[in-house]
Amino acid sequence: MTCTIHPSAIVDAEARIGDGTRIWHWVHVSAGASIGDKCSLGQGVYVGNDVQIGHNVKIQNNVSVYDAVTLEDDVFCGPSMVFTNVYNPRAAVVRKDEYRRTVVKRGATLGANCTVVCGVTIGSYAFVGAGAVVQRDVAAFALVVGVPARQIGWMSRHGERLPLPLTGDATAICPHTGDRYRLQGGVCMLEQEG
Repeated sequence: MTCTIHPSAIVDAEARIGDGTRIWHWVHVSAGASIGDKCSLGQGVYVGNDVQIGHNVKIQNNVSVYDAVTLEDDVFCGPSMVFTNVYNPRAAVVRKDEYRRTVVKRGATLGANCTVVCGVTIGSYAFVGAGAVVQRDVAAFALVVGVPARQIGWMSRHGERLPLPLTGDATAICPHTGDRYRLQGGVCMLEQEG
């Protein structure tokens, strides 16, 4: 198996691209980037040098994945969502040694036009709503929306809203898969697969 690279894309020779990955129109992948198997990079995507992208990651059109960002397996980046890597940028002040690392854990969804301010971790299977501005860590399975982003619920691995309170102890079943989730001490976890 090999990767597919559109003729308009620029993929620097040293970049590592996994099998089955598709790179579409006007994409630029920098030399130090590492991209796993079966990924899709939509039109106009930019990937920096110090970027790690896992397997089966979907990056929609017009997303720039800047240095110091890690996307684990199965992450979805919606159209025109934004990453940053400097917390307090100024054109006249060089801050490349102050990049803050951002980690997006396995299976998380970043909705269209959301912004992820650098230095945060977005937990596994978390769901960031379209247009949200994430300024702090997001828990695994959490559903966050708004500016600034605030948690309004919980999501299953399948992307279905779970009928769980924000806090306390409770259980819920994913309506699509039958997977059972437990909320305990403010932490949501997959308890049993359906």
